[in-house]
Amino acid sequence: MGEVLAKSHKAKFMGAVLCLCLTLKGTALAGTEPEVKALGAVLMEAESGRVLWEKNAEAPLPNASTTKIMTCLIALESGMLDDTVTVSPNAASKPETRMGLSAGEKIKLRDLLYPMMLESANDAAVAVAEHIAGSEEEFCDMMDERALEIGATDTDFETANGLDRGGHHSTAMDMARITAYALENEDFREIISAPSATVKSDRRIYTVANKDRLLKEYDGAIGVKTGFTGLAGQCFVGAAERDGMTLISVVLGSGWGSSGKERKWTDTKNLLNYGFENFELYTLAEAGDFVSEVSVKGAYEDNVETEISKKVVIPLTVEERMSIKTKINVPMEINAPIEKGQTVGELSFFGTDGEILAKTDIIAAGDVAEKDFKSTALLLIKHWINR
Repeated sequence: MGEVLAKSHKAKFMGAVLCLCLTLKGTALAGTEPEVKALGAVLMEAESGRVLWEKNAEAPLPNASTTKIMTCLIALESGMLDDTVTVSPNAASKPETRMGLSAGEKIKLRDLLYPMMLESANDAAVAVAEHIAGSEEEFCDMMDERALEIGATDTDFETANGLDRGGHHSTAMDMARITAYALENEDFREIISAPSATVKSDRRIYTVANKDRLLKEYDGAIGVKTGFTGLAGQCFVGAAERDGMTLISVVLGSGWGSSGKERKWTDTKNLLNYGFENFELYTLAEAGDFVSEVSVKGAYEDNVETEISKKVVIPLTVEERMSIKTKINVPMEINAPIEKGQTVGELSFFGTDGEILAKTDIIAAGDVAEKDFKSTALLLIKHWINR
C-alpha cells in the first residue's frame, strides 16, 4: 500500500502522535454517484467527520424542523430536564404541527422533547425555549452560539421550531456537524429512535408516534428529524449504523408537494446506500504504535521513543486503502526536559489526489529530565545506592 502506515506496534517510521485531529477536505469519489434531487445535501461519517459525498453542502438554505435537533440538544445540556414548564400563551398559540398545549398547562421539560422530536410539535419547542432562556429570541442566540462551538460556519436560528422567520437558515454541512455531535449524547439517541412515547401534564395525557419512516424502512436506521415549511420544502436529517460505521445524511429542499414528500426519503436512502456500498472503516494507526527514536539535547539520555497516542479510523474505499501515503514531520532533535505525552510532531495521511485524509500528533513515549544540578545529584545518589 505504498507508504501506508504499518499496523504493527513496532512499525518504524520517523514520527509520533497525540490528539486525533481529522482534517477531511473535498469529497471522496466511489462507485456510481447517488441520485439526489435536494437543493443541498451531504453524506458524512459521524466519528471521523469525513464527507463522503456532497451537493451544495455549504449553500445557506432554510432548514425547517431539522432545527429541532439543536433545540433538543440545548435542552439536554441545560440541566433542566426535571424542571416543570408552565406553557405560555405564545407557546400554546404555535401552528401545526403541534401537540395541543394550552396556556398555563404544566409539564416536565423532558416530556416535551418526545412530542417535539417524534411528531415535530412546534408548541413544545417554543415552550422549551422560553423556559430555558426566558424568550425564544434569547434561546435562538444560545442555539447560534452552541452551533458555532460545534463547528457550524453558516447557521442562523431565528426560531426554536424551524418555522420560517427572517433569515432563518443553515447548511447541509452544518446540520451534519451538529447531528454528529448530538449523536454522542445517549439521551438524544434514545429520544430520536423511540417508536412512540406517552407523556402527561397536569391536564392531560399525550401519546405521540415517531414520524421518521427511515426507522421502519432502512436497515440500521437510528433517526433523526424530518422537516417542512413553504420556504424550505421537504428536509430530512437521517442517520444509520452498520458494521460499526455511522453515516449521517442531510437533504434540504428535496421538493414540494406529494412528490417532494416522497423524494426526501428516496434522496436519503440513495445517499446512505452509496456510503455503505462503497466505504468501510479502516484503521490507519493504533494507539501506542511505536514510531521512532528522536535525539534529545541537554539530557543524560540520548534519545526518546515516540508513539501514536490515539487510534486513527476513517472510512475508505478499496481504491483509497490501496494507495494511502503518509508524511511524518518531526524535528531531528528535541531539547530536554520532555514530558510523556508531549507533542513532538505530526503524522498526515494522504489520498490519491493529495487530499489530506487525516492528521494526528506524534508524542513522546516517556519523560526525559534536563541535565541540571538536581538531575545530576539524583543520578549520583542512585549510583551510590546501587553500589
